[in-house]
Amino acid sequence: MTVDCELIGKAITAQIVRFDIPEPTATQHSVEDKYQLNMCLTPRPLNARAGYRERWGPHRLERLGDIFLLPPGEVLFVKGGSGRQASLICRLEPEAIHSIIGQELAWDDQHLASTLDIGSARIRALLFRLTEEVRHAGLASDRMLEFLGGELAIELGRLCLEVAEHPVTGGLAGWRLRLIDERLAGNPHAPTLQELAALCNISVRQLTRGFRVSRACSIGDYIEQRRMEAAKRLLMAGESVKTIAFTMGFASPSSFTFAFRRAVGSSPRQFRQRQSRAITAPPPA
Repeated sequence: MTVDCELIGKAITAQIVRFDIPEPTATQHSVEDKYQLNMCLTPRPLNARAGYRERWGPHRLERLGDIFLLPPGEVLFVKGGSGRQASLICRLEPEAIHSIIGQELAWDDQHLASTLDIGSARIRALLFRLTEEVRHAGLASDRMLEFLGGELAIELGRLCLEVAEHPVTGGLAGWRLRLIDERLAGNPHAPTLQELAALCNISVRQLTRGFRVSRACSIGDYIEQRRMEAAKRLLMAGESVKTIAFTMGFASPSSFTFAFRRAVGSSPRQFRQRQSRAITAPPPA
């Protein structure tokens, strides 16, 4: 692991980290006294899975998304494939989040599972802004870090509160969530809600309401997120923008570029150039 660059503030530390992983790994991650937010800047391996073994036992592993949150004091077991990766890692003081919520959070199994794959577009946008600030620190970067860290703490506080207020019941069964993930992984074309509802043998209303309870984001946002993850993998594999656009069912390369820029914050070509540099950058002096 190599830390390429970092910014350190009073309530937040943000780092861009590179990993060179020669073979599949199984590792444990924990931060005793901080919240840790991880956004993979390069595509996360398709088979990346994670679980809280001390709570769930050794056999329950959930899909690990591009963005996940590790609460303080918890131990996360992660299994993943080999390759070179780059991530933005932010560590936030708990008080920054708890003061917004007005209380400390008690994380049960359901709430821990819901933050292994964060689909919030607002949190994603803030993390991309932090990535650019860490990479290219400008005038008053320390103040900008605190401003962005404060916004991030608010959005995480809202997310945690929303998760904490969800009823324990009302979500989709695990097998239905797996069916949805398998459909998204197996076919690059976006499914309709009617297709997914029929696949799960429930109504569209049950699908949309249950999915939000289970994953703490709308199913539409989740579909878009998963499609853009697939697009990132194809870009890093060297496929052309035109090929990716038509493979994924877009009407034209320009419509794909528009959707990609809206979701990721840069054009497909810019993404490929930046991430290629991120995983091949020399260690800092």
